Amino acid sequence: MSAIFENIPPLLIFAAFVAGFIDSIAGGGGLVTVPALLLAGFSPVESLGTNKLQSLFGSASATMAYAQKGHVHLKAQLPSALMSALGGAGGALLAGFLPGDVLRAFLPILLIAIAVYFALKPNMDDMDRARRITPFLFGLTIVPLIGFYDGLFGPGTGSFFMLSFVSIAGYGLLKATAHTKLLNFASNLGGFATFALLGVINWKIGLLMGLAQFAGARVGAGLAMKSGAKIIKPLLIVVCLALATKLLYSDNPLGAWLAGLFGA
Repeated sequence: MSAIFENIPPLLIFAAFVAGFIDSIAGGGGLVTVPALLLAGFSPVESLGTNKLQSLFGSASATMAYAQKGHVHLKAQLPSALMSALGGAGGALLAGFLPGDVLRAFLPILLIAIAVYFALKPNMDDMDRARRITPFLFGLTIVPLIGFYDGLFGPGTGSFFMLSFVSIAGYGLLKATAHTKLLNFASNLGGFATFALLGVINWKIGLLMGLAQFAGARVGAGLAMKSGAKIIKPLLIVVCLALATKLLYSDNPLGAWLAGLFGA
């Protein structure tokens, strides 16, 4: 058994567990695991591919936990999950051909806006509210669009799903979290399939991190179901702001412009 873990940095196992815990509640697990993989010496593309593999375990773990408690009905959501997977695969295919500078520049602004929305919106709880569009139209338009973004770029996917479920589909926070995990799993699966075909996944690292993320996601999902909106809302706000900060200070053109403007 010790040979399996030989040359596996403990940082990666710990990062995967923490990412699974955070991601199962508010999304943003990639904020932890991708930098950890880069620090461990993996190339950017191998980090993204390996991250897709290990994140499958976390999103699957959280999805099963929520489904077992009746917060998401898997069969009813299969069409939406398929659309999310197709979107993720399509985004990953185009990732190497489309410029990412525009996304990197404006994504922090979007994430901050999401954090402000959840922070200031009154009566944000676990109760469902009136939906703005039909489930069919939601699954046909919003879901594949966010799935495509996940395959193309990735950071903040869970936050975008959460915002869409709450503001458009009318879901309460706990129900939105449960459905976000299912659709995020599907988009991860689509992106993973593409990265696997490209041969940029470290399977040993990805599988071991996946086991740690699976455990972390079970703990996080259990806490979310126990505490509901009381834990989901503040953690979602913190994750959005942390991810926005990370993106602003990671060779981001908008961050560089702001630094020059304020003389940083």
